Amino acid sequence: MKIEIIDLKKRFLDEKKDLLICINKVLKKGNLVLTSEVENFEKKICKYTGLKYCLGLNSGTDALMMSLWSNGITKGDEVITSPISFIASSNSIIHVGAKPVFVDVGEDLNINPDLIEKAITKKTKAILPVHWTGRMANMEKILKIAKKYKLIVIEDAAQAMGAYFKKKHAGSFGDISAFSAHPLKNLNALGDGGFVTTNNKNLYDKIKVYRNHGMVGRDKVEFAGVNSRLDSLHAEILSFRLNKLKSVISKRSRNINLYKKYLSTNKVKIIGNDKKNINAHVMFITLCQNRDKLQKYLKKYNIQSLVYYKTPLHLHKANKYLNYKIGDLPVAEKLTKKVLSFPHHQYLKDKEIKFVVNKINNFYS
Repeated sequence: MKIEIIDLKKRFLDEKKDLLICINKVLKKGNLVLTSEVENFEKKICKYTGLKYCLGLNSGTDALMMSLWSNGITKGDEVITSPISFIASSNSIIHVGAKPVFVDVGEDLNINPDLIEKAITKKTKAILPVHWTGRMANMEKILKIAKKYKLIVIEDAAQAMGAYFKKKHAGSFGDISAFSAHPLKNLNALGDGGFVTTNNKNLYDKIKVYRNHGMVGRDKVEFAGVNSRLDSLHAEILSFRLNKLKSVISKRSRNINLYKKYLSTNKVKIIGNDKKNINAHVMFITLCQNRDKLQKYLKKYNIQSLVYYKTPLHLHKANKYLNYKIGDLPVAEKLTKKVLSFPHHQYLKDKEIKFVVNKINNFYS
């Protein structure tokens, strides 16, 4: 028995008939770029999230960069963000010419809002909180700080489709938000994909032109834009999968509850939900003692587990020029030595979860 962290093959087999219908529908039209399928998906996202505007893009990374660009963030500006995230969070800031400023996290792996004010300087232009693995950052506190210092808030919601904070969907708090539809996300395309959401029509209008080479019509170019359009095939598939998202999250939540039920060790900490924070469960992140040895032990039994991530962003070679050193962000550095993600996808059987938990319990016994 092999138990994978995310089983995309099973998802394909489960959805094969419907996916082929989506593909056939799009290909029969003979038009694959910025068609009604894209517009329809954008409208569905708006309805799901309660936001006014959505634009489909090539990736979550592009969504971040365009969110920054559309807000005028550029060379000389500083953007406060979390050191625990995928590298795209800081790369996107760098690619618009700005400087990422990392603020340590709390025990929930999200940026600690109580430390943000200390990092604000005259150059600070925005706060970019990351809703890590589907659990939202404390947007209530972050918005208060942003209002006090007149800062832009850009939500990195790449892993937060279906997440809620105080009954408001991820992306509903900031000036603009970036989502990813990468295959490992809970709302996933068959390749790269992403989108932005906002209630600001000015930002929407700018990105709508920017994603299409800066073109308005075929013969008028407003400015030098880029090619970052969500293609019609991905849009149609995402529309289909959006209808199933609540079920996917519910099944993953149920599976995590089974872990809670069967785990008998106190050496694995599960970061759970609370009444005001509903997790989208993109990944099932735990904090484990003797993490590396546990991962090797599970591998012997064909149980896949993944580390998200071993190195916090401020200690990557790519960010060496920022002059951070070991010890600067102690909580992030401590937690990245413990983080481990277990299988929790919607196709797991109860017996498979029990098998995984049994091996975890045995390791610590």
